[in-house]
Amino acid sequence: METAERLIRSTQELLWERGYVGTSPKAIQLAAEAGQGSMYHHFSGKAELAKAAIERSGAELREAASEQFAGTGTATSRITSYLERDREVLKGCRMGRLTADPDVIADPVLRAPVAETFAWLRARLAEIVAEGKKSGEYPASLDPERTAATIAAVLQGGYVLARADGSDQPFELAVQGLVDLLKGVAS
Repeated sequence: METAERLIRSTQELLWERGYVGTSPKAIQLAAEAGQGSMYHHFSGKAELAKAAIERSGAELREAASEQFAGTGTATSRITSYLERDREVLKGCRMGRLTADPDVIADPVLRAPVAETFAWLRARLAEIVAEGKKSGEYPASLDPERTAATIAAVLQGGYVLARADGSDQPFELAVQGLVDLLKGVAS
């Protein structure tokens, strides 16, 4: 694997585990098995490397979600497939965890790929809910944007509850409760 790729992958993992503040250039270099000169040859500094890592994490999240969303079946079955996919629940969401990092939120350049990823997710979920309305699966009164925001919020909140509890159970309960609600409004 090329040095730049190792640096990005290592930074992705460290950001997920430690956040931006807890991820030092030295830790990145150690994890990537790259020297300081190599890191600064490929990236101007920690911020540029973190931006590349955050963008990569966002792209990977969109790719994984797109697989479930593109499947066949009802809107509910596609959303359920997305909600129930395998996750490392106790590690939290790669993107969601960054929203609790004050340095990421304070920096528009680092915050942008996080915001863009969540905007994409809400928009895609809203499209699927709208498809469900159009097909008659969901009632005409169901608002796609509000429903999409609710789905994203329940998922992110489930991560928080699970991490606080030290168990996947609160996440699983939140996801299954949401699936039950979606099935309940489906015709």
